[in-house]
Amino acid sequence: MTATTTPMPARTAPVPTSSAAAALEVVGPIRDRYDEILTPDALAFLTELHSRFSARRHDRLADRMRRRFEIGNGHDPQFRDDTAHIRHDDEWRVAGAGPGLEDRRVEITGPTDPKMTINALNSGAKVWLADQEDATSPTWKNVIEGQLSLYDAIRGQLRYTSPEGKSYEVTAEQTPTIVMRPRGWHLVEKHLRYTDRTGRTMDASGSLVDFGLYFFHNAKQLIENGVGPYFYIAKLESAEEAKLWDDVFTFSERYLGIEHGTIRATVLIETLPAAFEMEEILFEMRDHVAGLNAGRWDYIFSIIKNYRGRGARFVLPDRSEVTMTVPFMRAYTELLVKTCHKRGAFAIGGMSAFIPNRRDPEVTERAFEKVAADKKREAGDGFDGTWVAHPDLIPVARAEFDAVLGDRPNQLDRQRPDVHVSAAQLIDVHIGRPITASGVYGNVSVAIRYIEAWLRGLGAVAIDNLMEDAATAEISRSQIWQWIHQDRTTDDGTPITREYVEGLIAQVLDEVTRFEGDRFDDAAAIFREVALGSDFPAFLTLPAYSRYLVETD
Repeated sequence: MTATTTPMPARTAPVPTSSAAAALEVVGPIRDRYDEILTPDALAFLTELHSRFSARRHDRLADRMRRRFEIGNGHDPQFRDDTAHIRHDDEWRVAGAGPGLEDRRVEITGPTDPKMTINALNSGAKVWLADQEDATSPTWKNVIEGQLSLYDAIRGQLRYTSPEGKSYEVTAEQTPTIVMRPRGWHLVEKHLRYTDRTGRTMDASGSLVDFGLYFFHNAKQLIENGVGPYFYIAKLESAEEAKLWDDVFTFSERYLGIEHGTIRATVLIETLPAAFEMEEILFEMRDHVAGLNAGRWDYIFSIIKNYRGRGARFVLPDRSEVTMTVPFMRAYTELLVKTCHKRGAFAIGGMSAFIPNRRDPEVTERAFEKVAADKKREAGDGFDGTWVAHPDLIPVARAEFDAVLGDRPNQLDRQRPDVHVSAAQLIDVHIGRPITASGVYGNVSVAIRYIEAWLRGLGAVAIDNLMEDAATAEISRSQIWQWIHQDRTTDDGTPITREYVEGLIAQVLDEVTRFEGDRFDDAAAIFREVALGSDFPAFLTLPAYSRYLVETD
């Protein structure tokens, strides 16, 4: 199945095109109903997105590599001098909430398979983050069937029957507003191949595929439903990357003939470089942005990734010790709230990893206590809403935000003039806690078990009563890499070496319950590559995806 951009259907393409020779070919298998998503018109739209924006995407990814190299060689990030005029201009504001986004006090996150889609829509949350990113393993099945789930849900026609015969349907009178999260700029979609005007062929952009298919099929229906096409934007590292997304939005609105500014985006501040450019990111997306989110787990991963080779003072202790109350995390979240409210944007809090276990009251009680404390802190700091990963946590989070908000939909009026965050505070990662043997083992165990599930198509996995996704697995493997390369020892004096970690890998593989079709051996191989190798892959999902998730027939 191949699409070219000329001629484009007049009814959906009022914008002149300039990429007559460009084409997008579907190389993944076509299964039941895939043709409803991969229509000729939709593929023509994706082709045009790639023709206009793929070169700029590659430029921005090159900028990321350059910046990581600079930080790794001793050049700490700073607030930009060339954009100081944007930060000092107190007059500009962002578009803010679109219809259905005025009250975001509790948002539930999760993948887009039919069962999870129905559960999210029945959850009672204000917003559902429909996640095609870190909570979804990007198998071809998940990518396209996730789009089908969303297509059906938006039209009120989603039903699901489990293999055990249990039926699921949406029964809630008021469903959450859907905010879809496409993959980040760094990820590709190998089941679609783009050929540009020069004849050069490359993998499609995961970002443009996820965004483009969802927008093309659903934007007008969402508007008719009284809301709009809303997106969470992941892994941004600069204002220039934000500008690229904004241009994608503007072009896409023109392409479908809908009003400029209809799209609303919430940007995750989950990378260290982005923390230094929050206002600039809001400025570049000001016609389309609704708010920022404190993506805590990826942010911790970004700190480790950027400072992994900078010496012992940048080494973090056990993952469990890197809480939201340590100084550098407090600085980042306080700055986010102040920045958002200064510009009329919503500040959305992150997700505590603790989840309840309906079969274990003690675990559930502990999860409720931990989540309540986390949400109380966020609401008290000025956040307008927060994330949860499990429906049972919605009342817990809502209670903490209700206590602060009352009947108000948000607390944008809380300006936080008391907050003054310096560049040095954002990179002060000294915590003063040790690395423990149990912490090293925990990282190895969690990473291998998560990767194993990810290879089987699961992106959000409950492990040891915590919700793990790609971001938390990244923390686990990157800490192992850094501890080895910085010659760290555990608090009992054991050197953390490759040989020591190999022993833990063997221990984990011996302890897990094996089953037919499991992927533990493959997971261990990936873990060795991304945690024990000399080089540090920017994301563990890149080699894992290329090696194991690409279907050829």
